[in-house]
Amino acid sequence: MKNLLVALLLSFPGLLLRAQGSPPQTTADQPYVMEYYYKTQWGHQQEFLQLFLKNHYPLLKKLIDTGRVISVKIETPANHLPEAERWDYRVTIRFKNSTVATTANPGEESMIRQLWPDQETYKREEERRFEILLAHWDVPITDITPR
Repeated sequence: MKNLLVALLLSFPGLLLRAQGSPPQTTADQPYVMEYYYKTQWGHQQEFLQLFLKNHYPLLKKLIDTGRVISVKIETPANHLPEAERWDYRVTIRFKNSTVATTANPGEESMIRQLWPDQETYKREEERRFEILLAHWDVPITDITPR
């Protein structure tokens, strides 16, 4: 009986994959939410935040102005976490829709040049921001609250 069950399950791998995970976010014309988590080297949390606010947050605000992004929220945990689960900053971005969230912005490079005319300093500081980053992960969020 056990062998039969295993054989049946192996014959339907697509069914197993669809049964796992979260439901899709929303329809294509609905807002799409992503959470970006950042874990920095100990003692460099403030440096990372300062560089993020100087060299990335203005671009996010510009994306709000263009309508590609609806909102941006930056958070830090109130208490410490175990090291394996630790994150220092969470940035939640609510995009206009899933297409905008998952495709490159053709105007981004020109926005970056406009916001930071001193590209040498900008690139050096962005490099430093990523040097002190231990981990970074992105999590698409699906609101499944019943109506």
